[in-house]
Amino acid sequence: MGLDLDYTDGQTPLDEDEKEGLLVPTITTRGELDEFEQLGVEKAVEWTRKKKFGLDRILTEEFVRELHRKMFDEVWKWAGEFRSTNKNIGVDKELIRIELKNLLDDCCYWIDHKAFSKDEIAIRFSHRIVKIHPFVNGNGRHARLIADILISHGFGQPYFTWGSVSLTAKGTARSAYLKALHDADENDYIALIEFARK
Repeated sequence: MGLDLDYTDGQTPLDEDEKEGLLVPTITTRGELDEFEQLGVEKAVEWTRKKKFGLDRILTEEFVRELHRKMFDEVWKWAGEFRSTNKNIGVDKELIRIELKNLLDDCCYWIDHKAFSKDEIAIRFSHRIVKIHPFVNGNGRHARLIADILISHGFGQPYFTWGSVSLTAKGTARSAYLKALHDADENDYIALIEFARK
């Protein structure tokens, strides 16, 4: 039957080749896909909470990819691989590695020079990863989880709450999150930091 997906605002459509990477052939709808992906996300969260990661590990391309793989490797065969197609969001596929390296270097600079508060560093990092959009799918969830890892493991601060609701489904929380992301696109991080701590 195949995978038939409907997309809500802010979700990146998958092309047919990317859909071929689905590892669970019984998944045919967005709801089923969301359920399976959420199980993977929960397993990845559990993995991160059982481990200790220092900044020297978190702020690497290898960790960025490993985390995505941990989140989605039971659903997608391309989990942890950078996308090979251009999307309606994100940098050109050829620039992913370069832009990610720039982000990792910038984040190290922000930390070393105490350029922003710890919350703002983690949120700026998360936001820039979303803008780069390194993966085919799951970029928002990945970016939020890596911000949680950075704030908790890297800085010893409490995890973010991200509005205390699922942000994959359409609703007021997702709308507020997307609006805050758009504000951050204009270099205004106030709403996104507040939302993350809501």
